[in-house]
Amino acid sequence: MKTSVATKIFALLCVFLLYGAPPSLQAEKHSLYYIYTALSKPVDLPGIYQFTAMGLLDDREIDSYNSEEQKKIPTQHWMKEKMQEDYWEKGTQSRKSKEQWFNVNVDILMKRMRHSESDLHVLQWRHGCEIEKQGDEVKFSKGIDEYSYDGENFLSFDDKESQWVAPVDAALPTKRKWDNVPILNQYTKGYLEKECVDWLNKFRDYADEEFRNSSPPDVHVFAKRSFRDKTKWRLTCLATGFYHKDTFLTIRKYRSPLPEDELESTGIRPNHDETFQMKKSVEINEDEKADFDCFVAQRTLKEPIIVRWGRQTKIIKGVI
Repeated sequence: MKTSVATKIFALLCVFLLYGAPPSLQAEKHSLYYIYTALSKPVDLPGIYQFTAMGLLDDREIDSYNSEEQKKIPTQHWMKEKMQEDYWEKGTQSRKSKEQWFNVNVDILMKRMRHSESDLHVLQWRHGCEIEKQGDEVKFSKGIDEYSYDGENFLSFDDKESQWVAPVDAALPTKRKWDNVPILNQYTKGYLEKECVDWLNKFRDYADEEFRNSSPPDVHVFAKRSFRDKTKWRLTCLATGFYHKDTFLTIRKYRSPLPEDELESTGIRPNHDETFQMKKSVEINEDEKADFDCFVAQRTLKEPIIVRWGRQTKIIKGVI
């Protein structure tokens, strides 16, 4: 019995060394960011506003605001259902105030840099936080509070040193002004490390509740002749229609994951309906009788999805 247990432990350690921790033990990474964009003058183009703002949870838009409608609105069903009306009313007033602030400061920067008012200039602000979650433990990863002007870094907050960093001379007056108000830097640091994380966790809980009730991802396995070697087959696993960007997908042989450096991956890509997809491929010998399968795990799934290489596999003669 002792030998058997020791053997299992040794095997598990080998899996960790070769393939990393299994999906259920890997740390989840999540982010919450708000992005504000102000133009120095109106642009007569559809869908382009002089001022826009949006909230992004794990790179998915959860709310939006623009200078034409002047109202903060939810862009996810669960945000509309979970957040009370006063949240949107207060959010609208906050966005209106920021719109006025941006309009004033775009003009200030243009004058400071001696830029022509006839040209179009852009001022952006991005702030938010990232966390790592493993089980019930949530760990603050980093906070970002940064400004850019015409696409170039202008000013950013150093969370560790609690001070502003000015990469260009034109930002030095703003840095000195803000650093001379310690309570402002204390508030910025507190927001990034605490308040932002609290909102992120709340939004994640709301989103997870809806995602748990949604359909599981569609998983397919395809095979076609290799272009590089006609004696081999190219086996592809495709998972699509999922919401979680922390979805884990791999190809297994004899129920053991293949090393990631042997697989070709598209990475996680967006679909047209705000879901995501991911595809991984590997070349195998034509006469190989191995038991291949596609393994997909997700924290909202009660058990992984496994599609086996064999009868459920489609042989594709052309290009997918």
